[in-house]
Amino acid sequence: MKFFAPLLHFLFHIGYFGPLVMGILDSSFLVLPFGNDLVVVGLVAQHPKGIALYVISAAVGSCLGAILLALVSRKLGEEGIRRIAGDRRYEKLRKRVGERSAIAVFLAGIAPPPFPFTTVIAAVGALDYPIWRIIAVNFLARGLRFTILAILALKFGKAVLEIAKSPAFEWTMIGFIAICVIASAVSIWNWVKKKPQGEARKSATA
Repeated sequence: MKFFAPLLHFLFHIGYFGPLVMGILDSSFLVLPFGNDLVVVGLVAQHPKGIALYVISAAVGSCLGAILLALVSRKLGEEGIRRIAGDRRYEKLRKRVGERSAIAVFLAGIAPPPFPFTTVIAAVGALDYPIWRIIAVNFLARGLRFTILAILALKFGKAVLEIAKSPAFEWTMIGFIAICVIASAVSIWNWVKKKPQGEARKSATA
């Protein structure tokens, strides 16, 4: 996989910090579905003895990314998250979350894409759900998820690495990364540039 050699070399070279770095990126403002899953599987397949530390590193990285996202969401408040996620989607999440924030965070952490992890964390953060609880629940969920993936990697790791070397997989990943880059750019643009609805209405009235 020559196209991804620099990125994979960097993540694998820093060892236990690889899942940590990817976890922070994957759980904050970037859109990298399955990104840390692939890193954990690849590292465990190559270095089975480090399975426990890879799982912990990935879970901690996800929590750090979630903290960053929750803090920004809390500062933006409900109105800020509403304009980013959209009224309909946010209202649906707000009704579902309510007093069941822990369940929402757990499901967001353990479920694979397209479950809206970023939107859930942003919503509970804006609704003032305690950050320490977000960390605890997310760590439990991500730890369980990465443990299952790591165990599967122990059994099927070599086959996964062989598939990863194939041209078909490389071109599939090129398309996947391209989509992630575009989605991440849109996500960051929404967080940084969009005006709150109130300000937009004032500008339109003026």
